Amino acid sequence: MTRHEQVIEINAPGRDKRVDPDHRRRLDAAIHRQGRGWLTGRDGGRPWTVSRTNRVVASLGALAILLVLCPLLLGLALLVKFSSPGPVLFVQKRTGYRGRVFGMYKFRTMVADAEALKESLRHLNKHGADAIDFKIDNDPRITPIGRFLRRSSLDELPNLINVVTGDMRLVGPRPTSFNAYRYKDNHLVRLSIYPGMTGLWQISGRSNIDFDQRVELDLSYIAEQSLWLDLKILMITPFKVFSGHGAS
Repeated sequence: MTRHEQVIEINAPGRDKRVDPDHRRRLDAAIHRQGRGWLTGRDGGRPWTVSRTNRVVASLGALAILLVLCPLLLGLALLVKFSSPGPVLFVQKRTGYRGRVFGMYKFRTMVADAEALKESLRHLNKHGADAIDFKIDNDPRITPIGRFLRRSSLDELPNLINVVTGDMRLVGPRPTSFNAYRYKDNHLVRLSIYPGMTGLWQISGRSNIDFDQRVELDLSYIAEQSLWLDLKILMITPFKVFSGHGAS
């Protein structure tokens, strides 16, 4: 196993991923820079995905959605609170822009000690016991209410908080629960833009595809990124969610 592929826990102390010279060289070598402004097309401009316009539009949009959905969010919070012991929100460390780790908010859909049980269930991983993606069909850690929230993707609505704070965008690659040290070199390109609540993965099969296929979709999105593509993805996503296509 090469040093690049060594498994390092995402919350390992004493390791700042933003200043590790070797890790930064890997990122810089892999990250694809479009080099053209999204609006003017000028060389050296900011592409859409990392533009200030995207940041402002996404934050304002997320804030507006949070305000509109306040009654629904309150109702879901009460369901989670009274259906099983544990907190309403689950904050999981995720890998975002340029490998930076942040806390992503979701409604809790599993039992309180779900993370502690993860390793004992790794042999049931649908992508393989050694795969970096972790998905289990009929995961025994999921609560009855959690199963409904996952099937409807309502558990992800608190991601809007991350969009408001700037760690995420409305559209982009989904942030991973494993850190950038576990990425292969050809995976690192997806860290050149901010992660999103939805993207090509969600409208093209969701959890039914493996990580390598997700990366291919992410690269397609990065190459074709635009405001219009984001609007198209945002319009299609609700239909995919309501149909339950690929959800697990």
